[in-house]
Amino acid sequence: MKNSVKSSKTFKSSSLLLFSYLVKWALIATVVGVAIGCCSALFLYTLEAVTLYRTQHTQLLFLLPFAGFFIGLLYFYYGNSVAGGNHLLLKEYQNPQAIIPLRMIPLILVSTLVTHLFGGSAGREGTAVQMGAALADQFSRFFDLKSIDRKLLLALGISGGFAAVFGTPRAGTVFALEILVVGTLRYKTVFPCLVAAFVAHYTCVWWSVKHSIYPIPLIPELSAFAIVLVLGCGILFGLVALLFIRTTNLWEVGFKKWILYPPLRPFIGGLLFLLLYVLIGNPNYLGLGIPTIISSFENTQGIEVFLLKILFTSLTLGSGFKGGEVTPLFFIGAAFGSFLSIYIPLPTSFLAAVGFVAVFAGATKAPWACTLIGMELFGIGGGIFFLIACWIAALASGKQNLYNSPPHPLLSKPYNCLNHLKEKFKTSQFSNR
Repeated sequence: MKNSVKSSKTFKSSSLLLFSYLVKWALIATVVGVAIGCCSALFLYTLEAVTLYRTQHTQLLFLLPFAGFFIGLLYFYYGNSVAGGNHLLLKEYQNPQAIIPLRMIPLILVSTLVTHLFGGSAGREGTAVQMGAALADQFSRFFDLKSIDRKLLLALGISGGFAAVFGTPRAGTVFALEILVVGTLRYKTVFPCLVAAFVAHYTCVWWSVKHSIYPIPLIPELSAFAIVLVLGCGILFGLVALLFIRTTNLWEVGFKKWILYPPLRPFIGGLLFLLLYVLIGNPNYLGLGIPTIISSFENTQGIEVFLLKILFTSLTLGSGFKGGEVTPLFFIGAAFGSFLSIYIPLPTSFLAAVGFVAVFAGATKAPWACTLIGMELFGIGGGIFFLIACWIAALASGKQNLYNSPPHPLLSKPYNCLNHLKEKFKTSQFSNR
């Protein structure tokens, strides 16, 4: 009898604690989500405005080196504490030390808009994620939060920023969890991130922000033959993602090694970008490149399209311009998938959609989030194909990822097995000798 009374009290106590936790974080996540949604709406409005202005005044591209110098000076003299960008967010999450400076928001906003105004090839998710996380972290000043709660605030900011800028709240939730807390996932983290993502998304919608709408692909019938083809494509998409990561790192290391004064790095990068543009003479590789993404669903692209986008984007970001990688990765994946349809007997629109999400999965090692992006943007009919391609691409692209986030435990196991086999092979060779 006493044991049943104790268990009943324990149950009531734990239920009360869970209820209070959910109410507390639902309120915090709602407030954070509204703030992030408003901030993201402002960003998307201004980004659309500067992009439209640049397309109407193409001569602005010739000022790109000076725009880069301005961004370099801005961060060199005022943004040293936030220059790490997404890497700073991950570092602060893994080892909370100090609240992220509020200056990260205006600095990344202004520098991203300048990058796009003058034609740099960059994305927008990096800006939204940094703004969201920095904004969310400021709430640490108003609540008595432990370090573990601060980590949750950062997760709220990332999920809200990603969801608001792409209009994909479910994917935004999972993206934050995969990038930040994979391997140490606390299930209590999921609910607040989900609330923040949905609130930020619908706040952005309330401001009448229009997200990019992509064509709905023709999904083939689920068959063993189609699955095998998608498996093969997933490997290729992963290799393309690896090429993007390696190329961006190569530019970044090269600029840091050969140009000691940081503001000159984006200036020289802008000059090289301008030279490439003059040689190629095609404006499709400037900015986000959304028209080319949409075109990839309808027309097959040449092999040079995705390769040139890799070159332009890696040069832009590697030299020190600001923005994000996700939309350029969508461009690269959709264009490469479209190109593959010349040789692979699957619909062009379908391969473009699979490449759209799989190259992103290979670069970020966030296959669950990328699968959800595919389902939210292109319908649940292709969910199995998206899942297969995203996981295979994440495996094929190796351990490196854009954000230097902790390795996914489900992805690290195959790598460990392969390394073990390699060591055994070397040992057996040595013993045979």
